[in-house]
This record gives sequence, C-alpha cells and structure tokens, in this order.
Amino acid sequence: MMTILQAAGAAAPQAAGSSWSMWVMMIAIFAIMWFFMIRPQRKQQKELQNFRSSLKKGDKVVTVSGVFGTVAEVREDIVVVEVAKDVKLKMTKDAIARSANPAEPAKEQKKSAKEEKKSAEAEVDTPKEEASKE
Repeated sequence: MMTILQAAGAAAPQAAGSSWSMWVMMIAIFAIMWFFMIRPQRKQQKELQNFRSSLKKGDKVVTVSGVFGTVAEVREDIVVVEVAKDVKLKMTKDAIARSANPAEPAKEQKKSAKEEKKSAEAEVDTPKEEASKE
C-alpha cells in the first residue's frame, strides 16, 4: 500500500514536467506550421498583389477563370482585358491570376540551370587542378 502512495507522489512532479513539455511541443508545432504553410502563402499573396498593381497596357494575362487576354486599359481597381479583336472584358484586378507571357518563367529557369552547371563544373575542376599540381 505504501509503495502505491510513494509511486503516486513520485509521479506528480513528472506530470508537471510533462505539462511544460506539452506547451513547448505545441509552440514548436505552431512555429513549424507557420514556416511551412502560412509564411509561403503570405509571400505568394504579396507577389500576386505586386503583380496586379504593376499591370500595364499590353501585358498578356490569364484570369482566374482561365481566359487569356491582353490588358487594354488599367484604372484604379478595374482592368479592361481584350480577349479577341474588338472583344473587351471589364473586370477587377483581383480577377487576374497570372501573367500569360511564357518568356518570364523560362528566363528564370535558364538562369538557374546555367548557374547550377557552372557551380558543378567549378567543383569538378578544382580537384583536377590540385591533383595536377602534385
């Protein structure tokens, strides 16, 4: 009987410690969730807002409904998109999803591919030069 009471008394301080560790784990989970889910989404929203505010006449865009067109006119919160000859749609800037210009992403991909190739070549060349000096 005494051993049960002693075991219960010894378990009580551990319960307080586990309560503290539970709060640490909850905070850690929230921080991880913020870094991997909330922060990237905010960054993406900010980039989209900057894109929409920088729209100008002649930009090729895609709307959220998937309609391709060219910006014909930009007002404060309204964009007129020409989707065909003499066919213009008036919509809010929030209806513009992305740029339809395929050259922009391709340039970024080419640059990153060239940089990776150069860095890989530099890593490969370095050991060869050291070996030839010896």
